[in-house]
Amino acid sequence: MTFKNYAKTDYQAVCDFLTELSRADTSRINWNWARFEWMYEHPEFDKAAVSSFGLWLDGERIVGTAIYDMYFGEAFCGVLPGYEALYPEVLEYAYRELRDDSGLAVSVSEDSAEEISALKNAGFERIDQTETVMRIFIDRAFDSALPDGFGLYELDPAKEPYGFQWILWRGFDHGEDRAQFEREDKIVPQSRPHLDPRLSLAAADKSGETAAYCCLWYRADTDYAYVEPVCTAPSYRGKGLAKALIYEALNRAAALGAKKAYVISDTEFYKKLGFETFKRFLFYQKK
Repeated sequence: MTFKNYAKTDYQAVCDFLTELSRADTSRINWNWARFEWMYEHPEFDKAAVSSFGLWLDGERIVGTAIYDMYFGEAFCGVLPGYEALYPEVLEYAYRELRDDSGLAVSVSEDSAEEISALKNAGFERIDQTETVMRIFIDRAFDSALPDGFGLYELDPAKEPYGFQWILWRGFDHGEDRAQFEREDKIVPQSRPHLDPRLSLAAADKSGETAAYCCLWYRADTDYAYVEPVCTAPSYRGKGLAKALIYEALNRAAALGAKKAYVISDTEFYKKLGFETFKRFLFYQKK
């Protein structure tokens, strides 16, 4: 067993590790390869600190990781089945290297008794923070018709960064002031290696203005898709645009081989679409 700090050349290997981890144990599905890939190119993600990620290898194979989530202070710690004895060492490293002024919080599935025990033994205490993963089986066709007056198109963040960032700016409630957006949001092509533009969908009105966006992530070596992100500009909400985009993306993911889809949410919106609670994750913190 060897340890190393993350380097940019390890990106694919980490994605492969997370894919293998969620394939072997769905109690890790809240931290899958797609969440890592989405985070890694997020404008708020601190790339300058990625060398602090910890990787444990058995030969050339990554078998354990400690990865901060967007910023220091919250981390994912995971090990492959068969390497459970390594988990306390991963926790120790994460606390030492990835904490912030408030300490370190780590998520764990509420039914992962051994990991919860390891967290408690390491001095972590339960805090009032949770995360819910919902699931939908995509073994049927979904009605993905958009309302009259709207059209569907594929929005590639690498080729159309302005349009991509503009809909996310409005959809996540930063306002409708285009001048402010252009001042404050640096337009940068976001190239994510595994993003399939066929699953990166937007709805536009007759004038060509993008009104809503949905992205699904899928790899052929998994049986699931992951929903991230979904948003609708405020002036277009309540028309069923996000529902239509999600259903179209689910239909396309199913055609590619996905059997189900996950989303990190517990909102009524996803329940109405047919998603059901799959797993609940607790957070433990050490100050």
